[in-house]
Parts: sequence; C-alpha cells; structure tokens
Amino acid sequence: MTTDGVEPAVLSDEDLLRELRHLGETRLDALRHASDQALEEHTHRTRQLEAEYLRRMPEREIDPERLREGARSR
Repeated sequence: MTTDGVEPAVLSDEDLLRELRHLGETRLDALRHASDQALEEHTHRTRQLEAEYLRRMPEREIDPERLREGARSR
C-alpha cells in the first residue's frame, strides 16, 4: 500500500495538526462514500499522523471529562 503525502516525522507541529484536522473533517465522507481502497488509505494515513502526534506529545494534556471517572460524574 502506498500513501501519498509527506512523512509525518518531517512535518512541522503546525502542519501535523493541520493534517490531523483535515483527516477528521473528511473521515465521515470517506467512510460513507469512498472505495474500500480509499478508505483503507485514509485509515492508514490517520494512523501514521496520530502515531507521530503521540510520539511528539507523550505528556499531552488529558481532559478529565474524557476519562471514565469524569464521564461517570456527569
């Protein structure tokens, strides 16, 4: 499988976040209307970019409301 696009490791932080936002914006359309191959490419690229984000931001801020305990307290 080949994925077009710049290697995630060479993207600036700003470009990485922009790419992640774009994938989020296009996900539903890809899921609903893309070919199986295009959906697989979308998924692959998303995984690449998310892995790079997590590598760069291992101490990212976690919203307590997104944790199980936070959800239960609502």
